[in-house]
Amino acid sequence: MYRLCLAALTFIVACSTSAAMAADNTTSYHVGETTRVFHPGVERNWRGAKTQALVTRIWYPVDRSVPEVAQDIGAPGDPLFRGHPFVEDARLSPAHSKYPLILLSHGTGGSAASLDWLAAALAANGYVVAGVNHPGNNELEPLTQEGFVLWWERATDVSEVLDGILGDPTIAAHVDADRIGALGFSLGGYTVLELAGARTRLPAFIAFCHSEAADAICHPPEMKRLKGGAPTPDSLPPEAKASMTRSGDSYRDARIKAVFAIAPALGEAFDSTSFATVDIPVSLLAGAADVTAPVDTNIRRINALLPAADVTLIPGATHYTFLDTCLPSAVERLPVVCKDNPGIDRDAVHAQTIEQVKGFFHKSLPAKTL
Repeated sequence: MYRLCLAALTFIVACSTSAAMAADNTTSYHVGETTRVFHPGVERNWRGAKTQALVTRIWYPVDRSVPEVAQDIGAPGDPLFRGHPFVEDARLSPAHSKYPLILLSHGTGGSAASLDWLAAALAANGYVVAGVNHPGNNELEPLTQEGFVLWWERATDVSEVLDGILGDPTIAAHVDADRIGALGFSLGGYTVLELAGARTRLPAFIAFCHSEAADAICHPPEMKRLKGGAPTPDSLPPEAKASMTRSGDSYRDARIKAVFAIAPALGEAFDSTSFATVDIPVSLLAGAADVTAPVDTNIRRINALLPAADVTLIPGATHYTFLDTCLPSAVERLPVVCKDNPGIDRDAVHAQTIEQVKGFFHKSLPAKTL
């Protein structure tokens, strides 16, 4: 009888644990959003940014009984993108005591909100997601020359946001510090690879961009918005030049257990030694028709240097297919960002990507079993 009861108890616990894990991999929550402004306690390089802080958008799971409201994303009165419905500053769902955390890094000249489609979907599936607006290289304030060239500083942004989240009196108690991942798009994809331990080889990238093989990655479209034009060594301040001497350092954050890079950029800034110490799960995904971060010199090159990584190329998808879906009024104004190739349904690509991201983090950041 004792053995029978023990077996029954074991079965009940196993089923309860499986059910909890399954709930975190299906859409079962409404989405809460809040903002934090983190002021790191150490002196840092702000890359000429106007805002001397790390402005961070946070998405998180909320009980479905709390009603969401619709939102569009962009300047007040002039939105560009369709946003996911949300609840502002609501109480985090009490369904679990702790949730896994995903750190989010946006692309060149973008913002955390430009990936709302993905961050909100993860929150609806039981993740806390924190996306920083990288200083000197975000759409909410003037772009700076340093913001375009000091890429490795972005990894420091993310690590300092993680410090802030884990020290936040409201959020920290609900984060499972053993289940932290990082997710990035474009230059954000490069950023999360740095957080995994990849090391930048700046001279190699400079040499590539001065060679006949140079391609679109050397001149991102967002640079056209940069006052003063493309940066040169002579145009950079002493602080930026000092940062360049640290470009090859390791920015590995051991608290991060897995990374997912979407349309990763700067593949030519890595060489055969760059990934020698990367020992956590890595997944790579891009559009096969990406001409902004061309696949041969970026995702395929990275995968050749890091063959253990999972890799997916979505036929027909381009670089900007992975930004929020544009509102009809924005399509003609922003054709490069908003128009996809014939036959490509951006929402369908988003849905496929969400499933892959969810599956990757569900596997690589597993819930503890009893």
